[in-house]
Amino acid sequence: MNQSSEQFPNLFSPITIGNVTVKNRIVSTGHDTTLPTDGKVNDALIAYHTARAKGGAGLIIIQVSGVHESARYTSHVLMAVDDSCIEGYQKLAQSVHAHGTTLFAQLFHPGREMTESLDGSAPVAYAPSVSPAERYHVIPCEMTVEMIDQIVTGYGLAARRIQKAGVDGVEIVASHGFLPSQFLSEGINRRTDEYGGSFENRIRFLEEVIAEIRKTVGPDFVVGMRISSEEKDHEGITENVSLKAISHLQDRLDYVSVVAGTSATLGGSIHIVPPMYYENAYVAPFTEVAKREVSIPVIVTGRINQPQEAEAVIATGKADLCGMTRATICDPQMPGKAKNGKADDIRACIACNQACIGHFHNGFPISCIQYPESGRELTYDTLIPTENPKRVMVVGGGPGGMKAAAVAAARGHSVKLFESEPQLGGQALLAQLLPGRSEFGGIVTNLSRELELSGVEVVMGTRVDKQLISSENPDAIIVAVGSKPRWPTGFEYDGEGQIATVQQILKNEVNPGASVVIADWKCDWVGMGLAEILAESGCTVRLAVNGLHAGEMLQSYVRDAAVARLHKLGVEITNYARLFGRDADAVYFQHTASNEPMIFNDIDTLVLSQGNEPETDFSEELENYSGEVFRIGDCVMARTAEEAVLEGLKVAWTL
Repeated sequence: MNQSSEQFPNLFSPITIGNVTVKNRIVSTGHDTTLPTDGKVNDALIAYHTARAKGGAGLIIIQVSGVHESARYTSHVLMAVDDSCIEGYQKLAQSVHAHGTTLFAQLFHPGREMTESLDGSAPVAYAPSVSPAERYHVIPCEMTVEMIDQIVTGYGLAARRIQKAGVDGVEIVASHGFLPSQFLSEGINRRTDEYGGSFENRIRFLEEVIAEIRKTVGPDFVVGMRISSEEKDHEGITENVSLKAISHLQDRLDYVSVVAGTSATLGGSIHIVPPMYYENAYVAPFTEVAKREVSIPVIVTGRINQPQEAEAVIATGKADLCGMTRATICDPQMPGKAKNGKADDIRACIACNQACIGHFHNGFPISCIQYPESGRELTYDTLIPTENPKRVMVVGGGPGGMKAAAVAAARGHSVKLFESEPQLGGQALLAQLLPGRSEFGGIVTNLSRELELSGVEVVMGTRVDKQLISSENPDAIIVAVGSKPRWPTGFEYDGEGQIATVQQILKNEVNPGASVVIADWKCDWVGMGLAEILAESGCTVRLAVNGLHAGEMLQSYVRDAAVARLHKLGVEITNYARLFGRDADAVYFQHTASNEPMIFNDIDTLVLSQGNEPETDFSEELENYSGEVFRIGDCVMARTAEEAVLEGLKVAWTL
């Protein structure tokens, strides 16, 4: 027995779902990628999923496919409403199957959860009842029985097209507050006909959908269902309802996939892609109960990032398969590394949500801040060895410099990375000190391992100057020296009254006193994190945000989870606040829309969370250097780790 079999015997055992054998228990569950165009599978989506099949995933479930024209909830949703879709699914199935991976496709209707307009005008949203959707502020149109019949028929026809394309099965999306769960929810479904009222009536829609699919595809094609364990919403389905539905439908299904949350509310939507504040495998206690109720395979999803976590879930009988979607976005080769005894080489997801679901919400293709090759497989799928090896000096050991060095060395260049501090990581070392963000330090651990594997020579505690550049005589220098805290522009301050920086608070270098105001110019995780730290220490905290709301620049699930914690801690949040001045007792702001004064009295400490500006001091060290110079990351313009790592990849790719 090899090392991987001993370490992960359950995870890498095959399992039968319907009449299909899946080679292992690792699942890339259905998730939006923003890669499709014109509602169809394209080369970018094929390359994306093929990378995960090649990496060893046992089962890939394609993102949602609309079953009716009224299901177009985004401009980039896949549609399975006519035969023109078949060719794309067929190419994808052939590519994924070539690596021994099973492929299912999700069947979908959003109901009232219409997330965007297709042309600038508001689309018509249909639901079981005229029940308002809070998150997107939609008051839907009640579906007629005739329309219900059309949509049920659409499920069957879509499944038949997907079957014809050679896909192995379909998954009905009854999770996250979408149409089937809207019928199931007693709070949302207020119909008085045969589709509303009793549980038997509310589940009728799902019964008819399953029956229609079975009628069109036959008994041997895999049909599963995805459902939320609970929707974390006051009017959404509860664990009792979900468990009852799973038990009621199990004889008609080949498997069930369990998640949590709903798209309908801010609090419920956090669980669609839970950020790092949530425990690993936190949905598994529910699926453990569900497994005692059903005889079909159960998939569980929810912050399962590492193979050892998945192995424990399966070994203890909590589920049969594990959704490890973000784990394979961050490292498509994760399954193969675990199977081949290279678990230490896995690039672990840190659940930052920045470039995966964050890109989707901003309308951009999926990626990963640690692995920007994700979603860009058509450009970066295969590392191309250099034909002209160079001596490369990388100055700065933050995420950008680390990525540039690792990729350049992997391509065959001789790379030395110099870091002036005693530890690699740059700004990420501070980020991991904020509440609930300790996992962010994983980006440093992961990139450090990449440096080691690619053979980069790392020199710590050394400041690069003209003399060192001259003695090293590199062919190219990649400058990644980062940024420094920004002092607010036009700020009036005569030295009276304490002011502290982000760094001073995180390093416990000052006594903030009893009353604090945080001037949050960036509207990101820093200001909110500082507010949480200080509130938990007993301070009265006021967070003054120069924006529409706290966390405005963050992915919504990360923001809303943080805002919820601040609300529970009693942090007072003031929006539209521009920092103006400070004296011995008060801090002065301007309302950014009205320009009226906003005064905070009796303040012991003003904490500056004003963002950073580029570090430019290194420029003079490059005088008289005649080789190639590339600048990446914050020393170009202070942004986030995502931009630094992506720029590091791009520079290393072109050397």
